[in-house]
Amino acid sequence: MSTAADSLRAGATVRVGLAQFAPVWLQRQASMEKLLGIIDQAAAEQVQILATAEAWLPGYPFWLSFTHASRFEDAVQKQLHAHYLAQAVCIEAGDLQPLCQAAARHHMAQVIGIMERPRDRAGHTLYASRVCIDASGEIVSVHRKLVPTYEERLAWGSGDGHGLVVHDWFGFTVSALNCWENWMPLARQALYAQGANLHFALWPGSASNTSDSTRFIAREGRQYVVSVASVLRAGDIGMALPHAQLLRDQAPEVLADGGSCVAGPDGQWLLPPQTGSEQLLVQEVCLQQVLEERQNFDPSGHYARPDVFALQVNRQRQQLLRFAPD
Repeated sequence: MSTAADSLRAGATVRVGLAQFAPVWLQRQASMEKLLGIIDQAAAEQVQILATAEAWLPGYPFWLSFTHASRFEDAVQKQLHAHYLAQAVCIEAGDLQPLCQAAARHHMAQVIGIMERPRDRAGHTLYASRVCIDASGEIVSVHRKLVPTYEERLAWGSGDGHGLVVHDWFGFTVSALNCWENWMPLARQALYAQGANLHFALWPGSASNTSDSTRFIAREGRQYVVSVASVLRAGDIGMALPHAQLLRDQAPEVLADGGSCVAGPDGQWLLPPQTGSEQLLVQEVCLQQVLEERQNFDPSGHYARPDVFALQVNRQRQQLLRFAPD
């Protein structure tokens, strides 16, 4: 059996796939079927790790920014929220099993952005979660976004540190965060300190987010950073959705323009931000460049001062209810 040390000596490489596609917006089953087709396409391109945008399954709540979402006791908002809940992903119910089966079939790891409706929080609140599925088809971690950003707080709950973990995949140490979590210095440091050298940043879809942060995080962490975003246009709003015509009338023509990209551990572009179209982007990365860039800076190794700075991370899954022993 090979080990991480073997991979270091061998100069491991891995092919990553960036699924810059529109979901079948707010329709879980149809989006799942589309994603399975994307996975098959990625397998044909010999992708070993595939990633989607934040909240891709079944979609990001774009309506919050253009439909007066903060209006209290508004019937439109209640009905949209009820639909969102009904279309969200319940992992405990087996909603991700098709992805697990596809991962095992193609020996392809996945980093998937979902709207999670977890039973351990009673099943009626949504969390922007990123799910890591390994190449054997096992769900190995679920990270719930620590802080929903701005209007997202009208639709999502706040997560916890349970998923601040890394995974050893194909000779790399893989980490992933959702959207503006990538701007949280301590969240990044929690992953750096676990040896992350291939980081996935999941975004809703905007080059304005990815164009600056991707290169900075790569340079700071001396790691590869893969930013994945979606595209969505007003015309993609299906007419079967609640208040579909209202949403189409009020939405901007472009809700998400992509911006998926890859930066190397020197902070330079391997794949600059790609905008405007649905596409599968593929990039091969090599661990050798990480090792070279760590020569002069390692944020958790020779350039760290644990005697001066220390970070405490609570990785306990937060639960409201605990039963005392009988």
